Amino acid sequence: YWVFTVNTECPFLWSCNSSLNMAFCFVVYLFIFFLSPVFQSSFYGRFRHFLDIIDPRTLFVTESRLKEAVQLLEDYKHGTLPPGVTNKQLWGAQKIKQAIIHPDTNETIFMPFRMSGYIPFGTPIVVGLLLPNQTLASTVFWQWLNQSHNACVNYANRNASKPSPTSKFIQGYLGAVISAVSIAVGLNVLIQRANKFTPATRLLIQRFVPFPAVASANICNVVLMRHTELEEGIDVLDSNGNVVGSSRVAAKHALLETALTRVVLPMPILVLPPIIMSVLEKTSLLRSRPRMLLPVQSLVCLAAFGLALPLAISLFPQMSEIETSQLEPEIAMATSSKTVVYNKGL
Repeated sequence: YWVFTVNTECPFLWSCNSSLNMAFCFVVYLFIFFLSPVFQSSFYGRFRHFLDIIDPRTLFVTESRLKEAVQLLEDYKHGTLPPGVTNKQLWGAQKIKQAIIHPDTNETIFMPFRMSGYIPFGTPIVVGLLLPNQTLASTVFWQWLNQSHNACVNYANRNASKPSPTSKFIQGYLGAVISAVSIAVGLNVLIQRANKFTPATRLLIQRFVPFPAVASANICNVVLMRHTELEEGIDVLDSNGNVVGSSRVAAKHALLETALTRVVLPMPILVLPPIIMSVLEKTSLLRSRPRMLLPVQSLVCLAAFGLALPLAISLFPQMSEIETSQLEPEIAMATSSKTVVYNKGL
């Protein structure tokens, strides 16, 4: 006989304290761990969780509605919930807070730089990156615009347990933009000088140029925008939510995990649309209606973006766990917990 008591990383505790036979209990365990949307220890659970975080409908939540949601969660925390409040209302309030409020600063994230705004505000940029027959000026412009947006998103969703000076933001911004533009322009020049390619092959290859440029720039963007975390460390918390100390090791893990998500993120966005469009452009529908090319490409990019973002950020939990034995000795000695957690950032 097993007993389950599970903390869902949300303000509600789900528990099952009835006696269960071993076979049924094992089935329950499999369902919970692999399929339950509230368990961020599983990929599917994180995927369902981040679908709420990136829901564009939260962009239209009013200030008064946000205050109501925050107050409802505070009432739950202090055991003063008004009668008649349902679990659905609590989950809805939690969704609103997590999508809008930064977990470290408790401040509202500016709308275009929230994860829920990443797709609506980022899709037009992706369409621009994938436009065929790019000139040098257009390549520079779209790469600059893309990395400007990414820099602001990375900064707005960073681990903010330590203050970050404006100079670090400027350094990260300049480094990301310069790396992206340099790589993209360099690849375009190499392709233009490759005489052995046919015009059709050259055009197809040019469409894939944005991916290595964006992926490499994204890594620079994350590292440079959040370099302060590597220097000063980030707060790590014990099982009771108490700050144990500031760890540079945890900061390295946080930046590595975030950088990996930024490499995975543009894969479907910048690789799938060129493949799909190369097929669709050969159809009689688009051949006879060339004006439909841009709207169709925009829809393809939107679908790819909508799939890629939750998949990429679900690779790791936002509140990641690390063993204290891997951290600095002073932190390991400051707590009896075998593991601590830290905000990886998004």
